[in-house]
Amino acid sequence: MAGTLPQHGSPNSGYSANNAAAVPAVTQTDSRDKWSKKMDFLLSVIGFAVDLGNVWRFPYICYQNGGGAFLIPYILMAIFGGVPLFYMELALGQFHRTGAISIWKHICPIFKGIGYAICVIALYVSFYYNTIIAWALFYFYSSFSSILPWTNCDNVWNTPDCTNYFGMDNVTWTNSSRSPAEEFYILMRRGFSLNRRNVLEIHKSSGLRDVGGVRWQLMLCLFLIFTIVYFSLWKGVRTSGKVVWVTATLPYIVLFILLIRGATLPGAWRGVVFYLKPQWDKLLETSVWVDAAAQIFFSLGPGFGVLLALSSYNPFTNNCYRDAIVTSLVNCLTSFVSGFVIFTVLGYMAEMRKVEVEDVAKDKGPSLLFITYPEAIANMMGSTFFAIIFFVMMITLGLDSTFGGLEAIITAVLDEYPDYFSHRRELFVLGLVVVCFLGSLSTLTNGGAYVVKLLEEFGVGSSIIAVGFLEAIAVSWFYGIKRFSNDVQAMLGQAPGLFWRVCWVAISPAFLAYIIVSSLLKAPPLTLFDYKYPDWSITVGYIIGFSSFMWIPIYMVYKLVWTPGSLKQRLAVCLRPERTIPDIHTDSLNMAAVSQKDMNTPVCFSPVKEGLAAEHGSELLRDALEQLLDGCAVSDESGGHFEAAWRDIADGRLHVVGDPLDKVAAVLVLNVQHLLIHLLHGHAAAKDGGHRQVATVARVARCHHVLGVEHLHGEFRDGQGPWKREDIQSELSI
Repeated sequence: MAGTLPQHGSPNSGYSANNAAAVPAVTQTDSRDKWSKKMDFLLSVIGFAVDLGNVWRFPYICYQNGGGAFLIPYILMAIFGGVPLFYMELALGQFHRTGAISIWKHICPIFKGIGYAICVIALYVSFYYNTIIAWALFYFYSSFSSILPWTNCDNVWNTPDCTNYFGMDNVTWTNSSRSPAEEFYILMRRGFSLNRRNVLEIHKSSGLRDVGGVRWQLMLCLFLIFTIVYFSLWKGVRTSGKVVWVTATLPYIVLFILLIRGATLPGAWRGVVFYLKPQWDKLLETSVWVDAAAQIFFSLGPGFGVLLALSSYNPFTNNCYRDAIVTSLVNCLTSFVSGFVIFTVLGYMAEMRKVEVEDVAKDKGPSLLFITYPEAIANMMGSTFFAIIFFVMMITLGLDSTFGGLEAIITAVLDEYPDYFSHRRELFVLGLVVVCFLGSLSTLTNGGAYVVKLLEEFGVGSSIIAVGFLEAIAVSWFYGIKRFSNDVQAMLGQAPGLFWRVCWVAISPAFLAYIIVSSLLKAPPLTLFDYKYPDWSITVGYIIGFSSFMWIPIYMVYKLVWTPGSLKQRLAVCLRPERTIPDIHTDSLNMAAVSQKDMNTPVCFSPVKEGLAAEHGSELLRDALEQLLDGCAVSDESGGHFEAAWRDIADGRLHVVGDPLDKVAAVLVLNVQHLLIHLLHGHAAAKDGGHRQVATVARVARCHHVLGVEHLHGEFRDGQGPWKREDIQSELSI
């Protein structure tokens, strides 16, 4: 129930000894979605972080960069770069409880363009990533046959270069030789018909200049994928949190089955040795450390806005530190185990071809999953079963990441524009899915793989790393590491250690800057199969990358131009959080009045007002205390928000300008009295959170020399203020 408070500081504030007994204990129920169970959140984060890249990218990067020796830079980059950023983003989302756009009002308003950039990047990811899942669904459909279509060279789409070496002797493998799986993948992507009675010519797509037409088979697969995505996300985290119990756990069951099967194949040991054999001299190469840094960043996924969105639905006191450690370990261990799943099969293929493992392991990226592994599966006993579960694993791995990426957009937009979309989530999600589907059509053409590669390299690539870098700088340097540490302490009960603070301030930003500079200085030529991307396509790629990043400087200029005052004043306003306390919209709150005497007593509510300039400090202080008194005070989740307000006052960041302290003293006294009545007269006084919040306001009052109260957990001491111990006892009927 929403209403207005009487003007504080007036003689008749509405909260005197005469009505103290009638004041209800207030509980606040925030209408924002919450996870039904803690495991829903953990599985969603794990499902987002553990994606197709863990299966195809890490094994390839590992053996390419020194095998077992690569684990050293990988672990170091995870400890000092990836995990701190992962932890930071979880903590930010949980404390501020809002999406990637509106969160910047609470951190550093001039960087709000980061939120818009994140949304654009997430759109680009959805344009190509779901197409890869559609390929997997196409393979899944094709696997329902006694003989897999990529088993031999007897199909109508095969060329004279097709070479089948399984079960045959004296087979010569040349540079022009292609396996049945390779021809199926390439020709399938170039127009293979679902009825398998004809094959489109390769010249139908000569590259990006002529990608050909959209293939209805893959469009149907993509439509089915987006249908699943829509009905998983349309109702919020309460529905997606249930879906991930299947999509996030099934891949681990399949990985375990494939690991056992791979270990029993002949030659599997050769692949394991090749995977883990350390090449210590590789550690002296800069590229190895760059690859390690990039791999851990893209694997854990900070900067994508997903962790902000998912953690924003957590309870305020959730242990996000433990969540960050657990999910990071699960992600890294999954990547490591996936290497055994892949390389046992590569060793088996090398044994069958009678070649070295490195000759078999030349494929990377999607080719590893759509050519190399299916080829090995096709020649195993029970090939149909293993093909089906393998592609089910790929589909579920991809879906989890899609859920996370689109939820980042949904949460960001709904939190930024609640008046337009908060009650129309289903329609907004439908519109978003339609936009993603239409944006993916270019990747469904005969030359769609070229578009996928271009979007993967430039649509995400350096752009998301730069966004992550600016996010780390904005939080650690502008918002302030002390303030952020205090936020974490308000949630967890203890401040982050020195290690985390040093990482957030210096090491993690340096980690990201290192990746950006290295990737820009040593950009390799872009190729796919035998196709070399022309120069004009590289220019298009840079334009795509800039189209997301440009919203950051655009919003900075907009914010500075539209903020009144001199340049110095504008910078001061734009760099200072607009709101110390996160947004609480009166139309999205259900205020429940609970009283032992009268359950129908109305409850007053006063929204927080924006205090952009220093002269609004006293107003912001009063509003913060009003929020604390009128509902939030008895909510454990809200206590930390107001502790942050107290810290701003105590640290001198929130000033009372043009309003001497003695003029707000009466307001503070009345608010403290009101809070004591609310907390100590009702059931909320028994909660630890209630005691902590009482102590919070006591510190606010003590900071302003209004009350000399040191302990309000039942012990009151005489102080300098107008209220004595006997007055408080009388007021509360203690």
